[in-house]
Amino acid sequence: MSTAVTEPPQTTTQLNQLEQLKQFTKVVADTGDFESIRVFKPQDATTNPSLILAAAQKPQYAHLLDEVLRDRKNSGLSGNEQIQDIIDHLLVQFGCEILTIVPGRVSTETDARLSFDVEGSIAKARRLIALYKERGIGPERVLIKIASTWEGIEAAEQLQQEGIRCNMTLLFSLPQAVRCAEAKVQLISPFVGRIYDWYKKANNRDYTGAEDPGVQSVDEIYSYYKKFEYRTEVMGASFRNTGQILELTGCDLLTISPELMQELTESTEPVTRKLSPEKAKTAQLERMRLDEKSFRYLLNDNAMATEKTAEGIRKFAADIVKLEKLVAQKLQR
Repeated sequence: MSTAVTEPPQTTTQLNQLEQLKQFTKVVADTGDFESIRVFKPQDATTNPSLILAAAQKPQYAHLLDEVLRDRKNSGLSGNEQIQDIIDHLLVQFGCEILTIVPGRVSTETDARLSFDVEGSIAKARRLIALYKERGIGPERVLIKIASTWEGIEAAEQLQQEGIRCNMTLLFSLPQAVRCAEAKVQLISPFVGRIYDWYKKANNRDYTGAEDPGVQSVDEIYSYYKKFEYRTEVMGASFRNTGQILELTGCDLLTISPELMQELTESTEPVTRKLSPEKAKTAQLERMRLDEKSFRYLLNDNAMATEKTAEGIRKFAADIVKLEKLVAQKLQR
């Protein structure tokens, strides 16, 4: 069900909260909906298999899948190879459309079923970048999204050395973030809302403001990066409410759904910067030293991060399977 989007209210006396937020943080659209991106004017945009699946089934975007099917139906491939080829082209088709709207970058996700496959992740990333290049889009405008498993980060480390920039997704803990920074990835996407969901359910209570565990997780990661001068960008993701977003004002980037961007445009309450490199320098944090054994132990020791990483991989993989079935059905027509 699509959400109605209206033009953000404009005032000459005071900016709305979304415009105020943009003064401290790069705002990124978390959607496959082109119209929402046009309205809210973010710098970048992110997609994932769930968003692409939802968008591909909407009447206004069905033509994108139809165009890819028409172009790739006689590619000479068959069976699963043909389906994978069509999906790769569809992901890039959406990405290219988004890049005609945003001035910055688009994030395109690899197949979640490759989350524990280093070589498979590298091959898929190279394939997507090659398809963008065929469309005249350089690698500087594309971020390849890979799950923040040990293997995913290993793949991203190699891809970064090749000039393919990565956005590490499904990230729920400081050890994951530290390993990503050591691998010199371009950007990480810690998931605020899913952390909040886990603690809310586990402790049978709600959280607001700075006490929100999802907010605290991103604050800690941001502070660690700035304190120890890592260049990897931090992009808070997966928000449940505008309160979480506003608590992270000042984070390098925040990727926000159209629904929550709409809410931010409807308020002119003052927005105060909460995160800054200067404040991070005073954080009481010790540098982590991670090898594969310590990474896996620390991730396993964090029940929330372990469960949410696994759950996220399963859900994205399930949506890729649904997308494959949709493509297979259309090929039979």
